[in-house]
Amino acid sequence: MKSVVYEGPKTVSFQDRPKPTFTKGWALIKTSHAGICGSDLSIYAGVHPRAEAPLVMGHEFSGTIEEGHPTLKRGTRVTVNPLLRCGECHPCKTGQSHVCENLKLVGIDCDGGFGEYVKAPINCIVPLPDNLPMRLGALIEPFAVAVHAVRQGKYLPGDNVVVFGAGTIGLCVALTLKSYGATNVTVVEPNERRLAKAKELGFKNINPTTKELKEKILEATSGVGADFVFDCAGHPSVVESLTEIVKVRGNIIIVAMYKQPPKVDMREGMFKELSMKFVRVYTDKDFEIAIELLSNNPEFEKIITHYLRPEEAGKGFDLLTTQTDAVKVMYDFT
Repeated sequence: MKSVVYEGPKTVSFQDRPKPTFTKGWALIKTSHAGICGSDLSIYAGVHPRAEAPLVMGHEFSGTIEEGHPTLKRGTRVTVNPLLRCGECHPCKTGQSHVCENLKLVGIDCDGGFGEYVKAPINCIVPLPDNLPMRLGALIEPFAVAVHAVRQGKYLPGDNVVVFGAGTIGLCVALTLKSYGATNVTVVEPNERRLAKAKELGFKNINPTTKELKEKILEATSGVGADFVFDCAGHPSVVESLTEIVKVRGNIIIVAMYKQPPKVDMREGMFKELSMKFVRVYTDKDFEIAIELLSNNPEFEKIITHYLRPEEAGKGFDLLTTQTDAVKVMYDFT
């Protein structure tokens, strides 16, 4: 089968690999579309703590049932909630399995959707609505991340928001906020090409390398500061700004994964009595909401900037590791 394979740090290749073999409790899916995620970039860089080469990456994907599902017939359109939970730890037994102490993912801890065929646990396979295109089915996972961040952050319609990062997750968060009634969302991003995408989607935008960020946010909020700040960038240069631009008793939601522990100004957090919330992946309910969200907002497809054939394996990662306009890059296996 056609596959995009991680072979080692900064090396991916197109290969013809055998189809996955049958595993009890799992079903085989014929892949349609699969998106490159930030986690895939960590694997590509050789810094992911669990992923081992050779690996077929990809945990954001859609496809059709090929065989092995007890209730869904062959050809049924599906996506996969890629979280592999142990079911035995305290979080799993108390309804918090998205923070399972032994959490693994399809596409990281086993082969994923960057292959023409992929197998997934039956209980992780989710049928897609008939009105949802397969390419949008591959966006459900990142939108589930955004839905979880917004819901756990307890955003209230009418509050002003700053989103750091105009990558996939940042734009998914901004679009989710918009669908929740947010009318005052500012996206902060140093890449001018990505800023253009944020502007195209209807958001205010600031390049912090060319404009004084704190001054602009205070100016836009009558000197008060932002009600909510979502960190979807995960870059050390952002950390100082988080506590500076949020209002007194404001809310900071950390969505991005930091590669190294950052330094946070705890004093300013105390003086302003800030709330800082950390979020991770999504619950099953968040995944369901993401499906509904994409079904009702087909214009969210605009964050997909590139469709590639699997034969163009390396190009996808080149686009996302250099200064380009790429946001969501997808491999098309149809």
